Amino acid sequence: MPDHAHSSDPAVQNQLDRLAALSPGRDILGLERIAELCARLGNPQNQLPRTFHVAGTNGKGSTCAYLRAILEAQGRKVHSYTSPHLVRFNERIRLAGQLIDDALLAALLEEVLDEGADLQASFFEVTTAAAFLAFARIPADDCIIEVGLGGRLDATNIIPPPAVCGIASLGIDHEAFLLAPEAGTPDDPAMRIAWEKAGIIKTGTPVATLAYPPHIRDTIAAKVADVGATLFPQGEGWMVEAEGDAFRWVSKLGSIAQPLRPRMTGAHQKANAGLAIAMLRLAPDPQPSDTEIARGVADAFWPGRMQRLGDGPLTELMPDETEIWLDGGHNPDAGVALAKALQDRPPLHIICGLLKNKDATGFLQPFADRIASFQAVPIPGHEHHDPKDLCHWVQSGLGIVDATKATSAKARI
Repeated sequence: MPDHAHSSDPAVQNQLDRLAALSPGRDILGLERIAELCARLGNPQNQLPRTFHVAGTNGKGSTCAYLRAILEAQGRKVHSYTSPHLVRFNERIRLAGQLIDDALLAALLEEVLDEGADLQASFFEVTTAAAFLAFARIPADDCIIEVGLGGRLDATNIIPPPAVCGIASLGIDHEAFLLAPEAGTPDDPAMRIAWEKAGIIKTGTPVATLAYPPHIRDTIAAKVADVGATLFPQGEGWMVEAEGDAFRWVSKLGSIAQPLRPRMTGAHQKANAGLAIAMLRLAPDPQPSDTEIARGVADAFWPGRMQRLGDGPLTELMPDETEIWLDGGHNPDAGVALAKALQDRPPLHIICGLLKNKDATGFLQPFADRIASFQAVPIPGHEHHDPKDLCHWVQSGLGIVDATKATSAKARI
């Protein structure tokens, strides 16, 4: 399915149109094209500053946000590469803390697209190579790289061993890509997902993870042992102890005495913050102070993740005291996290659009008993579940009687 992006800058839009014409299909996954493309560009992936590489089904973007906020609280200049973008393509690439500007973005994309014109590289491979090129050319102290999909065959995995790897929450998603039949891979779907994510682990690299069921932990531990890395899992190497809206980070590497208060909503964000702290504790010096960690945890923000909208055009359409929350969750595990975050709130009026390859009932089931009404909307420019089908599923499968379709979220509000 094509990945669409739009820009108000004509030069950027010209390159985004070229990007949109590239194929991201399953048949071209692998590291061969990104390796060749980077070689033609002078192997910029080998010229990065201290690097943090983060994989996971859910939470990896938030973990990257915590990493960046803490490092910036330390006074360091940080590159970051994340995906997808929420509004502007530029969100994917931050250079020394700032979103890449349009002029540089257009020039980089043109350079990479021209250099790899005969390679049949994908949208994500070209974007990744452009990010590496920018990171190699512009000075910074650190580099944070979020895996796009999976890990083992993800284009970001062309980097040499990073300072630290991190693996966030794991669950079933992107089945067509990550569960495709392949000899020598685990048969169990959850173990296969973990195996794919663990593909980012490299020789000599410390790895921080969340806590997982034994068979998932063992899958990751086997990869760690195979390549000679070091495992630092939640529950053994470090812990998060909740205290209301705050938490304490406890570890044999040095606990943090003061309570940490995330700005982002939900118990899952405490775990994501804890993972980021674990990664930083495993990194070579300089280490952030406890005060800098606390400030970074409080400042970190990742748009579209349990984000309450402030005053604006949408909230003005609603009665006083109405809260509008935005969240990009789209798989069953994200549904579980949302259910926990929303359990103490009034009945929910859900406006939802989902891509065609997403498990709609699996995502909605965990908080279905909290839904007072459901409005299904399309996702323009993407293959998505027909709103009529979504309404049918929630009515017949989840027992939500008040389910209707709308042309857009704004129209429904």
